[in-house]
Amino acid sequence: MDVLDDAIPMLISTVFGTLLGLERQTDKKPAGLRTHTLVCLGSTLFVLTARHAVAGAGQNFDPTRIIHGVVTGVGFLGAGSILRHEGTVLGITTAASIWFVAAIGAAVGVKAYALAGISTALALIVLQFYTRIDGWLSR
Repeated sequence: MDVLDDAIPMLISTVFGTLLGLERQTDKKPAGLRTHTLVCLGSTLFVLTARHAVAGAGQNFDPTRIIHGVVTGVGFLGAGSILRHEGTVLGITTAASIWFVAAIGAAVGVKAYALAGISTALALIVLQFYTRIDGWLSR
């Protein structure tokens, strides 16, 4: 396998994870730039590593098994960012964004770049602009 077959998805994953992480960081959320970037990179790395492992073993590649593991594992990470304080629950959006950025990383890992890019853009729209809509609806 060519080095670029791995380097390009990892670089794209870094960019997409960084974009969502920057948004969370600027809002001073508990999981920000580094967390989102690393979760996105990690899920991409798992999918790419599985492809290498299968290529070495001579079997067919089934990324769904790895993606299932990523979804389960990241769920625990996201749960750690949810806090209950004086009758309110904080961190649910941060948990969802961690879970979502793992899905973006998995999409990059299977080289579904357009899907990952569109998902990143939509997530940024939701995180930036839905806050205003939510505030307006709460009045």
